[in-house]
Amino acid sequence: MSVQTRQKPESISISPLLKKLAYPASEVAVEASEIASAFALIFEDRLSDIQTAALLTLLHSTQLDKNAEVVAKCSHRMREAARQVDKTALKKAIESRGKQEGSYRGGLCDIVGTGGDSHSTFNISTTASILASPLLIMGKHGNRAQTSFSGSADVLNAVSPIPPKIGAVSAENLSQVFAASNYAFLFAPNFHYGMMYADHVRRSLGLRTIFNLMGPLANPVDWAIEARVVGVAYQALGPVFVEALRQMGAKKALVVCGEEDLDEISCAGKTNCWQLSEVPNPEFDKSKVGDEDYDDQVPRTIARLETFQLESSDFGLSSYPLSAVYGRKMPKDNATKLMAILRNELERDDPILSFVLMNVAALLVTSGICESDTSNMGPGDDGKVITERGPGGGRWKEGVRRARWAIESGAALKCFEEFIEITNKLQ
Repeated sequence: MSVQTRQKPESISISPLLKKLAYPASEVAVEASEIASAFALIFEDRLSDIQTAALLTLLHSTQLDKNAEVVAKCSHRMREAARQVDKTALKKAIESRGKQEGSYRGGLCDIVGTGGDSHSTFNISTTASILASPLLIMGKHGNRAQTSFSGSADVLNAVSPIPPKIGAVSAENLSQVFAASNYAFLFAPNFHYGMMYADHVRRSLGLRTIFNLMGPLANPVDWAIEARVVGVAYQALGPVFVEALRQMGAKKALVVCGEEDLDEISCAGKTNCWQLSEVPNPEFDKSKVGDEDYDDQVPRTIARLETFQLESSDFGLSSYPLSAVYGRKMPKDNATKLMAILRNELERDDPILSFVLMNVAALLVTSGICESDTSNMGPGDDGKVITERGPGGGRWKEGVRRARWAIESGAALKCFEEFIEITNKLQ
């Protein structure tokens, strides 16, 4: 009995593009769309390893891999190549969660970092995504460790006694997951199959490429994301990412980088922030509401950019050195700490807990949920909204109040257990 093997598609040469990158001339500028088209060929397995390696290396050497338009358009092609979700079914599942509050409309949220900051802290964004899930609908995009000991997928797989079956979540059943839980982990290899064609080259090159920057912007359900926090590994990436997000159409986003070049909000010192906030479009003509052609052409809201700094005191929390939140541990150790947080087993002033809380709070503020002047989260909520505003006009202390409730009420643990249960039922 013969075994059928996949026939590799015919390769396409991108030598003209490579020559323009290698020998730049002012009269023949390389367009971001040209680079993005070449990336589309990678995801279709239509570039040779040599040409893929040349493309990645030339983008790195010319610094075009840190150009906002290039990053945005290549990320778009990566999402286009991903396994597609039934939009109608997913929208219905998200709407069924009924999570609108404040200026949060109940859409998906994500919190992710670029990695590569060399600090090897605890799995902050993964833990924060779970803690936010009683209040926001979380579509957390992640992968195995690339630059650390314990990536988001690694720590979730190490949860005891029964881990979520993250490998079972797919484009075909994602709406089923959200029908049962506020939380879903979108394991990148399950959605971005085309990335396998670049894996060998990336490992062989041994340098950080544009793929490391595309990952945080490649959530396969990006069209459904209402708000996100993105951590970048060094300061120069802040303006790049916030502009890439703006070009992608994001209107609620917070890009953060600790002054230590940390891809999270730092518990040790100041954090530089680039924020996109949704505001009314002054050019929108209200008299034309109802005209579909006009509504399609002129958005009602636009994204306003603001930059500022945050520090622990803005959240009402103490500062701690990064050595106190050192995470150079194996996934099993970090999974134990994650579950201890969810079970409310840590002291209220525990350094790692404080570190996590401020990052959860940042996502809650970015979503708009903290703009509500009332609070009815459930049992354990005293309803005392903290209306004090800090840098960027955010109610950062209110974000911490809500994040603490998610832990102390058991709501975050319940959401995570629902995710574990549904994923272990999937075939």
